[in-house]
Amino acid sequence: MADRYTLRLPALLVRQGSREIFCFAVDGKKLHDFTAVSRISRDDEQRLQGYQRPEVLSHIKAIRRYLESDGAMLPNALVLAFDKRVEFVPGRPAKDVDYSVPGELVIPVDETQSEDEKPAWLVDGQQRSAAIRDANLAEFPVAAVGFIADGQEEQRSQFILVNSTKPLPKGLVNELLPDTSGHLPPSYARRQLPARLMIRLNTDGHSAFFGRIQSPTSPLGDIKDNSVLKMLEYSLYEGALYQYRNEDGSGDPDKMLEHLCEYWGLVRDVFPDAWRLGPKDSRLTHGVGIQAMGFVMDELTAEIPVDKVNWKKVRKTLAELEPHVAWTSGTWRFADEERKWNGLQNTPSDLRLLKDYLKPFARR
Repeated sequence: MADRYTLRLPALLVRQGSREIFCFAVDGKKLHDFTAVSRISRDDEQRLQGYQRPEVLSHIKAIRRYLESDGAMLPNALVLAFDKRVEFVPGRPAKDVDYSVPGELVIPVDETQSEDEKPAWLVDGQQRSAAIRDANLAEFPVAAVGFIADGQEEQRSQFILVNSTKPLPKGLVNELLPDTSGHLPPSYARRQLPARLMIRLNTDGHSAFFGRIQSPTSPLGDIKDNSVLKMLEYSLYEGALYQYRNEDGSGDPDKMLEHLCEYWGLVRDVFPDAWRLGPKDSRLTHGVGIQAMGFVMDELTAEIPVDKVNWKKVRKTLAELEPHVAWTSGTWRFADEERKWNGLQNTPSDLRLLKDYLKPFARR
């Protein structure tokens, strides 16, 4: 193909008040031939230039792996700002619809142009477009929306508007993950099994957590989902639940649930008052307590199948903790300091402090 040519793409002009936008599809492999990314920087006089953040390589790599998987799909449209060299040639409008006009988008392409000479700027989708560029694929058509911009100031405002939408709430993601299939980014894939177990803990009538974990479908729950997820994830990869997990990340969730219900049922029975209260009034149901007591479960029952665990002995060990814990009142008496009962926070240092404190009691 010549260095200079005209790209003619079927497009739909949509009128929004006095403005016009163009909806079209384009091979993502060709996108960078006529589209530049406006990198944010400051010139020698400290004036703001561009608006895009640097490429996030880990994000691009994750998207690229997804694109190279079977059945990959990018339903969200990229957003491009064109300069006045790009034209829309209208076709025959639909009857009785004056806000939507089919036609062709005519884009001049000159592969010898520098970035700042190209007729389009990428307002939204730089990580996706970079992943398509790097993916081992011959082509990957993507949906795109474009508009004629008056200048970089307008592009910048559109960039902020497009990216100002709130990310999905973590609780919603946690609740959706168990029933999600297909390729997921590694961080989500690692959380899928813990999320599945958490949902079962929250919905199984034999579970001490029944209805207690706060989620979009359990809004009256008072135990934070993230605290339970961290406890489960640690146990799955480092603790008692590891024995039920397969190398491919799957496992025997029924056995895992049985193991969890046996242990946390004892926690509830040994500390009934502290378990009944919410995190504001009890450090047992607080994030630091959930994770620390999960650590105790791992210490006492790791590598022992649920039907081989001496649960009477586990109960006795938990009961021996009672004089030494301050879940709802009193003082924690650590080796080098004392803390009021609610002085422990859900921070890595306080969690480590409580784990170290409980560890001698958790010997088998």
